[in-house]
Amino acid sequence: MSKHYIIGICLTNRVKNALELQKVLSDCACYIKTRLGLHEVSEDLCAPSGIVLLEIYGGKPAVDEIEAKLKKIAGLQVKKMLFDA
Repeated sequence: MSKHYIIGICLTNRVKNALELQKVLSDCACYIKTRLGLHEVSEDLCAPSGIVLLEIYGGKPAVDEIEAKLKKIAGLQVKKMLFDA
C-alpha cells in the first residue's frame, strides 16, 4: 500500500511571505513531487492571500522537515493530509 503525503499552506499575505516560502520550497525541491498554487485573480484584483498544495516524496521524514521549516514563517497556516492508496 502506498502513501500520499499532502501539505496545505495558507498564506495570509502573499507579498510579505512569498520570498521566505519560495526559499523553503527551493531548499526542499527534491521532496516536492507536485506543487499547486491558488489565489483569486481578476481584472481588478490580485488577492493578497492564497493556498499552496504540495505532494511530498520521501515519506514522513520529508514531511516533518518541510513542515518544521514552513512553521517558522510567520503568517502561514500549515496542515498535513495522508492518503493510503
